[in-house]
Amino acid sequence: MINILLAEDQSLIRQGLKIMIETDEEFQVTGEASNGKEAVDLCDRQSFDLAILDIRMPVMTGLEAMRIMRKRWPDMVILILTTFNDEEYALEALKYKANGYLLKDGNSEELIRSIRSVLGGGLVIEDHVAAKVMPILMERQTALLEMDKSLTNREIDIISCIGDGMSNQEIASKLFLSVGTIKNQISVILNKLNLRDRTQIAIYATKRDGKRN
Repeated sequence: MINILLAEDQSLIRQGLKIMIETDEEFQVTGEASNGKEAVDLCDRQSFDLAILDIRMPVMTGLEAMRIMRKRWPDMVILILTTFNDEEYALEALKYKANGYLLKDGNSEELIRSIRSVLGGGLVIEDHVAAKVMPILMERQTALLEMDKSLTNREIDIISCIGDGMSNQEIASKLFLSVGTIKNQISVILNKLNLRDRTQIAIYATKRDGKRN
């Protein structure tokens, strides 16, 4: 039996999705949540093979819940189900390694097929959404590759450390450099990548990780 967590703030839609999912005898919705916080709390108390999250929910959105889940349970399979055919939502979901992004207007056969695909290690993106996001992802990947060419190995190490949330002192200790050298290197990185501050370097580090994975 595949245990599924279903998070959807509208109870009628949630019950409808549950009925659709459980038309397959192998799938059972063993956890229900009306917002992202409830979904995270349920994951603290029991294990699930798959979490299906709506993007827009009160208290905590599906994207916010997914960011927490990715940190605490990195191997969890997560499927985003939404009414919003918006490439920015899809890009945000994919950035945090959603295993699938589907619109709610699909039928039960499509939903079951998508669940089977993501549980088998596949990536599922609804066709209309994929047509929007794939050109953007390709463009961003090309830009990252070009930016990477200007960086030294030492600068890439520092970027990775910043992405991991390390302070200048921690980076200096790890790389056996002085804090002053780290500060100078960060200034060079900002200039090379045309970034404003340390936060943007951390975001860049996240994108590099996503590109490598």
